[in-house]
Amino acid sequence: MKINAATVSLPHAALPRANWADRWTTTFCGQAMTASQVAEVLFARPPRWIRRLMELRNTIVGVFGLKGAGTLTGATGGFPVVSEGPGQIVLGFDDRHLDFRIVLDVSAVDGGQQASVTTLVDRHNLAGRLYILAVTPFHRLIVRTMLGKLAAFGSTIT
Repeated sequence: MKINAATVSLPHAALPRANWADRWTTTFCGQAMTASQVAEVLFARPPRWIRRLMELRNTIVGVFGLKGAGTLTGATGGFPVVSEGPGQIVLGFDDRHLDFRIVLDVSAVDGGQQASVTTLVDRHNLAGRLYILAVTPFHRLIVRTMLGKLAAFGSTIT
């Protein structure tokens, strides 16, 4: 299973004012899944180290009066659903320092399906820029780990 970085074209319909973005893709085999079903696989029961990092993040941002990200479990990982269709689910919320969206796209490809996770961020101020600078290495590791779960799940349903 290969997880690839992909380009993101800005502006993006899910967050037109985004000024930071990344996108990761992978292919997987097995039964055809909707974007919501893929989100369930990605977010259900994340590894403990990811849960701990999110708890730490929520504690730190709470000190500054910013929103927490929920519990990172369940179909949407604790993130509110902004929009949803069979091939795409958009999660995210707006806060004082930044607005963000997680766009999960699923499409058919030869031999299976492709899933892509696009993260879009509209950094409002210096706090938003510093936040993204600090979390980007963790963000990349988390997204790649979550997509790795999808490949493992796909191999169990073929």
